Amino acid sequence: MTPKHIGVAADHGGFELKECLVKRLCEAGYKVTEFGNRRLKLDDDYPDFVIPLARAVARGEVNRGIAICGSGVGACVVANKVAGVRASLIHETFSAHQGVEDDDMNMICLGGLVVGHSLAWELVKTFLQARFSGAERHQRRLAKVAKLEHKEARP
Repeated sequence: MTPKHIGVAADHGGFELKECLVKRLCEAGYKVTEFGNRRLKLDDDYPDFVIPLARAVARGEVNRGIAICGSGVGACVVANKVAGVRASLIHETFSAHQGVEDDDMNMICLGGLVVGHSLAWELVKTFLQARFSGAERHQRRLAKVAKLEHKEARP
């Protein structure tokens, strides 16, 4: 089953790529929820947009998330601070599908200043078409991650 409700967020460094991907996602029949920024603003901050997206992914309000900043690094760092999010910075197709198949990755992070539009679209399509394998070893590993998230969240 292909995820159909996709959340997208970007700061100024990822704004142009976000606009391109939102258009392509809509044309491909996906429901897209934009978490911002909705206009190019050079002094905006990626956490202001990526955190609400990550929370929506963790709560299941969107099936998967796409977070974009200049390099993708900051978006990835902040997304992974939200319990239940498994985000990764992706620049090639193997990791775009393997991250979902083995690690149940639910957010992809891209660098709007380092990944071209065509490659980004290929990465997003690969990410969205991939499915978690559900293999015992992968479930065991994810349980360890969830346990760590729970332990770290306590004061």
